[in-house]
Amino acid sequence: MKNKRKTKKSKQGVDKFELINPNAAGIDIGADFHYVAIPKGRDPEGKDVRNFGTFTADLYTLAHWLKECQIETVAMESTSVYWIPLFEILDSEGIAVNLVNPQFIKNVPGRKTDVLDCQWIQRLHTYGLLRGSFRPEDQICVLRGYLRQRSMLVSYASHHIQHMQKAMEQMNIKLNQVVRDITGVTGMGIIRAIISRERNPKKLAQLRNPRCKNDAKTIAKALHGNYRVEHLFSLKQAVELYDTYHEKIVDCDRKIEQYLSSFEDRSNGRSLGKAHKSNRGKNKPSFDARSHLYRITGIDLTAVDGLDTLTVLKIISETGLDMSLWPTEKHFGSWLGLSPGSKISGGKVISSKTKKCANRVAHALRLAAYSLQRSKSAIGAFFRRMKAKKGPAKAITATAYKLARIIYNMLKNGTEYKDILRFAGF
Repeated sequence: MKNKRKTKKSKQGVDKFELINPNAAGIDIGADFHYVAIPKGRDPEGKDVRNFGTFTADLYTLAHWLKECQIETVAMESTSVYWIPLFEILDSEGIAVNLVNPQFIKNVPGRKTDVLDCQWIQRLHTYGLLRGSFRPEDQICVLRGYLRQRSMLVSYASHHIQHMQKAMEQMNIKLNQVVRDITGVTGMGIIRAIISRERNPKKLAQLRNPRCKNDAKTIAKALHGNYRVEHLFSLKQAVELYDTYHEKIVDCDRKIEQYLSSFEDRSNGRSLGKAHKSNRGKNKPSFDARSHLYRITGIDLTAVDGLDTLTVLKIISETGLDMSLWPTEKHFGSWLGLSPGSKISGGKVISSKTKKCANRVAHALRLAAYSLQRSKSAIGAFFRRMKAKKGPAKAITATAYKLARIIYNMLKNGTEYKDILRFAGF
């Protein structure tokens, strides 16, 4: 009897919660079907839970049904990429969509079905207990799509570098031991000559770039190989695929440059100063991205040590330009998963580790922080100081967090970055 009374009281307590979103629906996202739950009594046929297919016509039927039931806001999980078409259609139909991290929607213990999941999501959203995930405005989402496509192409191209290396190892060609980068001027010149049926090591070694550290004699010694037909065929195909992907990267760069031209000019006619650092690299954009970034942001983010044009493009495409969405720089760092954690119980700090977060911006900032190990800038000095205190892993995270705070303040306040050491004349 006691257990029954407790259950009854708890149910009454839940029902007494304030209804934050009375016209709310919950959707359980799937690959083949979407299950939708709405408040009771809204559907003329009495179907409070319905399932819809994932074809485009079905998604529009779902949206029209929600509007007929006077639904104003919807909560759904960000499951793989299945939520994207439905999100865009509901948004175009004027229905507010609350995209929620699946980790934040833990179902009640007991049986788990798609029907129970969508009802649980709907109930939590009705009481305002769900916090929506960040999604930038549509203009930034388009840019993000282009940049992610470009990153995928770069990743695929790198796989074929490994295929080239494997084919040469099988022929016992030790090019990687005498050339720092086999895709550099010397490396690719020699590889293309091998594909063109040149086998004389001395002639191949003469293709070395004058800036190459090893002399022609050393390189020729490494190019004595067992040129088997099947391995040469593998090498040829790897080079062709590598070239193909780089052609697609150039096409992607043209599309990105064209799209960046559509952004509003925030530079107020100010001219961009001379870059204080080089921006070289095989995977860097093939256009003047620095000028475009200065025009759309009004500030030169590449002036920050560790940030090149590609890194800034990635950051802008993921976060957008409006930093007011995060109240403070600490909120921004917490969203990135870079700020110290706050696991406290009984007044005692149990852990201050950063949370696990697969954030693309955080990854880019960590790579930028790693590049500052030998930098003579103030941020580089900070990295070395933290490395001596906390070790390399924590130093990278701390420096990435510092970069995040700098970017936040620059974008929010429109202030230019000045390195302390460089400004003091060191």
